[in-house]
Amino acid sequence: MIEETATVVAINGNQVVVKSTVKSSCHSCEQQDNCGSGQIAKAIPHKTLTTTLQTEQSLAVGDEVVIGLNETSMLKSALHVYLAPLFGLILGASIGQLVLVEALSWHELSAVGLATGLAYLGYLFAKKHHASEKVHKNLQPKLLRKCQNTIPVTQI
Repeated sequence: MIEETATVVAINGNQVVVKSTVKSSCHSCEQQDNCGSGQIAKAIPHKTLTTTLQTEQSLAVGDEVVIGLNETSMLKSALHVYLAPLFGLILGASIGQLVLVEALSWHELSAVGLATGLAYLGYLFAKKHHASEKVHKNLQPKLLRKCQNTIPVTQI
């Protein structure tokens, strides 16, 4: 599971709205003061994401929770999105070059057209696959646990 800490901002029955701040990896590096990317990361404000989750836990507004995303589902999703059009492009270019250009002596634009068409079919396949309820459900973040309450220090 890929985990992220979020804050509960609203509660509506068994649904909670959580807000998470997307952090750049530059903020955890020790060399951020000496790096150009670290300086840019300091200048750009953090982006916040808000999502609604189902829960059976008793939570209050302001609670810190850990949300998680299934990494296997996310990797499979990325493979479909990137590899299906790429595979279509390579297959279309290969078939177009060997059959249309070499065997039938057609213009090379026919091979480019076939490659583009099969890449688009790969895109449509990935889009249809991601529209299924099972894939959509697996790509939704889940509320894993409530963070331990910390004792605020008011005076030392």
